[in-house]
Amino acid sequence: MGTFTRESLEALRSRIDLVEVLNPHVKLQKAGAAYKALCPFHDEKSPSFVIQRGDSHYHCFGCGAHGDAIAFLMTYLKMSFVEAVESLGQRFGVQLEESDRFSSEPKGPSKALLKDALDKAARFYHFCLLHTQEGHSALTYLYARGIDLGFIRQFQIGYAPRIPGLFLSAMREQKVLEPLLKEAGLFNAKGREFFFDRITIPILDPMGSVIGFSARSYKPDTFGPKYVNTPETLLFKKSKVLFGLSYSRKRIAREKKALIVEGQFDALRLIYAGFDWTVAGQGTAFGEDHVKELAQLGVRQAVLALDGDNAGREAAVKIGNLLQKEGIDVRVASLEEKCDPDLLLRERGPEELRKILESGSEYIPFLIAHLSKSINPQTPAGKNELVQTIAGKIRQWDHPLMIHESLRKLARLTQTPESIVGAPEENAPQIYIKRAASVNSGITIDPDRILEADLLRWLIVANPQAKFFAEIAQLNIRLEHFRLSAARSIYEKVVCAALEGRECDLLSLAIDLENPEQQIFLAEILQKRVNREKAQEGFAEAVQRLLERYWMQLREDIKLKIYSGAGSEEEVLELARRFDEIKRARPQVVYPEKKEDERTSDLL
Repeated sequence: MGTFTRESLEALRSRIDLVEVLNPHVKLQKAGAAYKALCPFHDEKSPSFVIQRGDSHYHCFGCGAHGDAIAFLMTYLKMSFVEAVESLGQRFGVQLEESDRFSSEPKGPSKALLKDALDKAARFYHFCLLHTQEGHSALTYLYARGIDLGFIRQFQIGYAPRIPGLFLSAMREQKVLEPLLKEAGLFNAKGREFFFDRITIPILDPMGSVIGFSARSYKPDTFGPKYVNTPETLLFKKSKVLFGLSYSRKRIAREKKALIVEGQFDALRLIYAGFDWTVAGQGTAFGEDHVKELAQLGVRQAVLALDGDNAGREAAVKIGNLLQKEGIDVRVASLEEKCDPDLLLRERGPEELRKILESGSEYIPFLIAHLSKSINPQTPAGKNELVQTIAGKIRQWDHPLMIHESLRKLARLTQTPESIVGAPEENAPQIYIKRAASVNSGITIDPDRILEADLLRWLIVANPQAKFFAEIAQLNIRLEHFRLSAARSIYEKVVCAALEGRECDLLSLAIDLENPEQQIFLAEILQKRVNREKAQEGFAEAVQRLLERYWMQLREDIKLKIYSGAGSEEEVLELARRFDEIKRARPQVVYPEKKEDERTSDLL
């Protein structure tokens, strides 16, 4: 996880124009010394979303939404803290310098330099496709597939030339040298161009920066597979990249649904036709990291539109299982044999494709139908195998209620008693214990870190209740209640700002943090989403848990002293008395007393 120097964050803060950040997403209109708009966070007919001229914060007088540019990107586009900072740095031309977390680490080129090199490569490939004799045959191939010039320009489709040295010469002219090209994945270990004589498709990160390429062969005699992707680099991690997300992120985050297809061209063709909620995997099977990315965006439903052959259906089984495991509802579009979304779109048009997507099958019925082609459910043994195979998959999912309801659905669809598939007939769902990772997996869960992050998260996102929450914290929490120094430092800064009535925006908070560990912890805190409508309840629960942990620790400390045998009889008796006193005084959250005007309003 990246951390940034205070100087570069200060430079970014001085250049951010909040109106410019919000303009692509919110229709702002001048109203005197302010800008107003319909709030993007709730439905309204009269604008209550306001930015005062020169201010670095927005505020909605309807729903209470409040924050700075980073808060907006995190809330509206579901970016992480680091993604939001990097996006703003790119937009406002600030080169973000990363902190040296470990001085012994070798320092390579910055992400900004790598992105610049890849952007120049993308423009070079695009030029070669449109304006060179060598690229003419590739352009003819694309036209024959129904890809027009508008599509090519919108997605910056290009052509990597076959002529040796041409690419390197062009990059040298733009001051991009060979070592940087190797780090960006554009040159291989032998010092040759990684892509040649192929159609190139830029791979973008969620903010729209080029981080790699997928290159497609278009001649039958081209050496290698149909698609070749950029090798793993600092920017490009194949198993984590959702292709097309930069074009689809806004709609996916707003509508909480995603359309998943197999290939890059399929994804781009659908996005170009208005299905801008489409993503694809990146050359490998759609994996757990891709699913987690969708879950982070708040996706509740995924539609799978994979190829209509058996391989496509097998992929739908696997991808659907990963999505359902994460609690995301799955629909599987029924495509005919030898048909894919791109072909369907070209031959039947967007309306027909839309109908097929809307009539997709639920995952459990699809799974039963697919497995019934290889397992005969008409025999007792076959039915037993089918039901137990599907039930076994369902029990591996992570959400108890989804497991319960899916097992019941399986029982109904296969006409099997619910008790046999493991779904209890009473109303309360059975709680299944999720299979834990191996104790040797190297994954460490720190309950103290989780607890303290939970409390700080509510304090940081509490606007417009920040001062009230800070008053509660001041009455209940002392610095010794924290076990993590990073948590203690963030807590002091946030509470102090709130009590003094100062804006504590996320960028300013990151600037004030003293070391990379604190910045990393802040990013962890902000990574998890919260339901702001339950802010008071969630914050009170976090405070209670912190108080009880400290209360239990005090008791344990006294017990250890008693059992140590180091004290006199009088000291032991005093410790025992103190232990009983603490035990009886179980902590409860204390709230600020209401002011006289608040009591009067309650009576009225």
